[in-house]
Amino acid sequence: MITFIWISLALLTTWFCIELTRDFLKHKNRLEPVSWIKTTVIGFVVNFFDVLGIGAFAPQTALLKFTKQTEDKVIPGTMNVANTLPVLFQALIFITIIEVDALTLLLMLVSAALGAVVGAGVVSKLSERKIQLTMGFALLVTAIFMIARNLEWIQGGGDAIGLQGGKLLIAVVGNFFLGALMTAGIGLYAPCMALVFALGMSPQVAFPIMMGSCAFLMPPASIRFIREGAYNKKAAIAMAIPGVVAVLIAALLVKSLPLDILKWVVIAVILYTAVVMLRAGFPKRDLRLEVEEI
Repeated sequence: MITFIWISLALLTTWFCIELTRDFLKHKNRLEPVSWIKTTVIGFVVNFFDVLGIGAFAPQTALLKFTKQTEDKVIPGTMNVANTLPVLFQALIFITIIEVDALTLLLMLVSAALGAVVGAGVVSKLSERKIQLTMGFALLVTAIFMIARNLEWIQGGGDAIGLQGGKLLIAVVGNFFLGALMTAGIGLYAPCMALVFALGMSPQVAFPIMMGSCAFLMPPASIRFIREGAYNKKAAIAMAIPGVVAVLIAALLVKSLPLDILKWVVIAVILYTAVVMLRAGFPKRDLRLEVEEI
């Protein structure tokens, strides 16, 4: 099964590289006026922290807008195309260096991909604010339980590398919904970490599962952006290459971290994501109304 996953990822990587190279060569003389240096730094930084589970899209959006490296309307396509290769490398690396049950991994990867396809229509009709608030509170509660377990206030946790029976079913169904939520702009990394920990698996196992899930989702989406020309070609290439280098460096860091430290890293990521979601979900008062009230 691991071999099948490897072959699938290799085929997706090849397909994506062919499409991106073909489009880049076609437009090489008409590239956007973008700074190679600024976008290279952005690509390296966001993908380094992406490997640690922080996620790339939110900080990447902010940095691209702050440095004025691309138009707002093509930011989604640019980020998808730029991060596809780094994510594929993340999946290949972590599936190799971290031991995980092949059946558990395969079923969770397939369920996430199906969730993104089948669940997209359902999730797209839900209120983004309600999703953000629900996920934010769920992650916050999970982080609190993880802290309590790490401090041995309550017994629990686990170091399993695979699941069976009811727990496996919960994991597959849960990852299906997480894959669907990605279509609503909700990142998969932190929720997947929380799901894995809640089911008694080792925090390390979350890395090949969450990265493999995204690796199966992103190439088809990015190829659509490429074919429609809905991305900044120069910025995408400039961020993709250093992004791969950042993945290689960060993967060694994650692999070398003792499990106890890694648990705290996971907690920090989940807390960070919970705060971001809750801040985005709570209604914001219109400053103009406040001024009028004064």
